[in-house]
Amino acid sequence: MTLRFGTDGIRGSDTELSPELAVAIGRATALALDLELGQRFVIGRDTRRSGPMLESALAAGLAAQGLHVERLGVIPTPGVAHISAVEHVPGAVISASHNVFSDNGIKLFAPGGHKLSDAAESRLERRLDALVGPAGAGIDPVGGRAMGTVTDRPEAILDYGEHVLRAALDGRGLDGLSIVIDPAHGAASVIGPEVLARAGAKVTVIHAEPDGFNINAGCGSTHPEALCRAVIDQAADLGLALDGDADRVLAVDHEGHLVDGDQLIAVLAVDLQERGRLRGATVVVTVMANLGLRRGLADHGISVVETPVGDRHVLAALEEGGWSLGGEQSGHVILRDLATTGDGLLTGLLVAEVVHRSGRTLAELAASAMTRLPQVLRAVPVPRGEPDPGTTVAAELAAVEAELGDAGRVVVRPSGTEPVVRVMVEAPTLDQAERLTERLALAVERAARR
Repeated sequence: MTLRFGTDGIRGSDTELSPELAVAIGRATALALDLELGQRFVIGRDTRRSGPMLESALAAGLAAQGLHVERLGVIPTPGVAHISAVEHVPGAVISASHNVFSDNGIKLFAPGGHKLSDAAESRLERRLDALVGPAGAGIDPVGGRAMGTVTDRPEAILDYGEHVLRAALDGRGLDGLSIVIDPAHGAASVIGPEVLARAGAKVTVIHAEPDGFNINAGCGSTHPEALCRAVIDQAADLGLALDGDADRVLAVDHEGHLVDGDQLIAVLAVDLQERGRLRGATVVVTVMANLGLRRGLADHGISVVETPVGDRHVLAALEEGGWSLGGEQSGHVILRDLATTGDGLLTGLLVAEVVHRSGRTLAELAASAMTRLPQVLRAVPVPRGEPDPGTTVAAELAAVEAELGDAGRVVVRPSGTEPVVRVMVEAPTLDQAERLTERLALAVERAARR
């Protein structure tokens, strides 16, 4: 069976996402998107050991369909999206984002830098099945279609860096601000520190020595503990933790406390609102956003629109409503006027600029923007495939919601990128949130064993 699209592209382990499959995905992409003979296509990747192999395989499949492929090398996902947007060319990123090195994935962008629509993904899956699915015909000859080319364009990352500086600072700087950055041994290991330094910040760098195996390993946005310690040790003003492909960011304040995506969204939203730059006085968030964010934004006269999990859904809502800011608790933040996807480096630079311009600490800004409710999140492993929690979970869910009433919130949903069901509970106290999360997690485990 071929891999399917999740909430963020096609993703699988090294044994699942093979070079043969990557060639077929390249072929299927050209066909499903009706790309013209000779059209340009850009590919970037993160620092995983399988990246160069899959990059070459995907490029071969695209070139076999007559496309002119430009390999951008190691570059953040938002860097590829930026090139796709300004040059109006389709693109792809070889990355499994925040996952371990032994996973990889392919994220696709339509011309203009937007992730594929559901309809486009369905067309691509059908094309892929026709090539390598159970009833597929295999990798057949190109059928007289002229071969394309594959060339390297490593300087593209510099164009992305210039874009981030212009978009975030608009001529301003971060002179005197002390920042620790943790790029998770990933795609922003070089460009991240360089951009901050060019902005005038005093930069300390940790976890920026990729070896193909250490991406996201005990570091970055999924493991910010070392960054918290480093901010204290360096007496820094703040820290920024990216993930492997740098499309998300979490921050650390000067006291070593984590500032999550909800809080970063709140800080940016309040600042934009106060300066009259938050279009429609509205922010788009997902179902996983903390209830405290909703309450905090309401206190500042800001409305909230809710979407399913996934930055693609956030962007779709932003475009439909004409709004300018949205994102996820995980640190995917989209500033629609500046980018077409989540951009961890851009977001981090914007937050740092608010700290610098306001003269307030990140801790003060976050506390004045919102107060987080205690929230507990558990990822419960389930067999691969579409999890069905069943009636047992439905009954437990109803009981938990009845206990919380309006004082809290519950979300139980299958992950779109991993074989887990995510259970999240917000409650007035941490003890209650932990107890109710454990109750629901056990119910999911029982249902999964059936």
